[in-house]
Amino acid sequence: MNIIEELEWRGAINQQTDEEGLKAYIEDNKISLYCGVDPTGDSLHIGHLIPFMVLKRFQLAGHRPVILIGGATGSIGDPSGKSEERNLQTMEQVENNARKLASQMENLFLKEKDADFRMVNNYDWTKNMTLLDFLRNIGKRFNVNTMIRKDIVASRLETGISFTEFSYQILQSMDYLHLFENEDVRLQIGGADQWGNITSGLELIRKEAGADTKAFGLTIPLMLKSDGTKFGKTAGGAIWLDPEKTSPYEFYQFWLNQNDADVVKYLKYFTFLSKEEIDALEEKVATEPEKREAQRRLAEEMTTFVHGEAGLQDAQTITDALFQGNIADLSAKQIEQGFKNMPGSTMPKEANNLAVWLVDAEIESSRRQSREDINNGAIYVNGQRIQDVDYEISSADAIEGKYIVIRRGKKKYFLVTIEDA
Repeated sequence: MNIIEELEWRGAINQQTDEEGLKAYIEDNKISLYCGVDPTGDSLHIGHLIPFMVLKRFQLAGHRPVILIGGATGSIGDPSGKSEERNLQTMEQVENNARKLASQMENLFLKEKDADFRMVNNYDWTKNMTLLDFLRNIGKRFNVNTMIRKDIVASRLETGISFTEFSYQILQSMDYLHLFENEDVRLQIGGADQWGNITSGLELIRKEAGADTKAFGLTIPLMLKSDGTKFGKTAGGAIWLDPEKTSPYEFYQFWLNQNDADVVKYLKYFTFLSKEEIDALEEKVATEPEKREAQRRLAEEMTTFVHGEAGLQDAQTITDALFQGNIADLSAKQIEQGFKNMPGSTMPKEANNLAVWLVDAEIESSRRQSREDINNGAIYVNGQRIQDVDYEISSADAIEGKYIVIRRGKKKYFLVTIEDA
């Protein structure tokens, strides 16, 4: 199947401006296409990945992706999906965020040897444009009546929208025109909420280059979970690509814990597995759901794609250690990943009776309960069961002299950090 047919099979197409025209163009040409992201934060999260996975598929099919970092558009704010004005960031914040997002994009799009890939920042072609040039050369091309009918603006008219955010679609349209003229970009990809901005860009290109110009737009469906809620959000917040915000272990666990009702859809959308491989995993979901093979494969593919083989190995090592209780096999760095969000406390290096130490560390409520749990075999120190009420615990028990992991019962874990001083 060609790239468009594959995207349709994967459920990755919402709207196209010219479906037949795009198919015909791709059959005869290597197409340059772009997707943009505004640097409103210092990391992408998995919701941002949705359109970029499509961009990556085009790259793997031999086409040329162009990624736009919105240093200019990010400084004013996209009104899409917002009921009120964004708080403007300083240009220093925007520039810092842009550098970090660019690094993450390079990690995703420069994996293959000799990868054909281009990254641009729209601040570069807007920073020297004067207000009069903008109004005369670009603003003159836009009809306000048409602009306010776009969904992205119409949804804000009742609550109000500033001229700053109203002008966003003009700037994004100018981006498409610039990339068309300077990078031969013929296709813009975006989320479903970007349809109005994309079509505005196409209208501008055709006003400048002619009504028959070959240029296209494609949007991605809004991704919802089987329960109707938005994909990518958890009780703990967003799932980030930055390993300092969401560790590879947490990232792996997110995908591993997907519902049977969602996992095949995510395999189609987020992995590069073939139709045959995904069909086989779908059969496993139907016949042997308890094995969770589809979820495991999804977690492996996504963690490798974002964090590499080393990130996957760390995530799997931590997962296996927690499942089997082999905590002592973990490094301090892996302990930090796996136990980052678990209850914890800080204790001094000095040795102490375990029963007393557990109370001081706020793991047990009383010395009587502490001794009882030790006697009953409910206390594990770094995965090793301790049943000696006279056991002396100290920094010698700490992994790399830093962490002691206590398990009470079957599932209650506590991370104790040993003080340096």
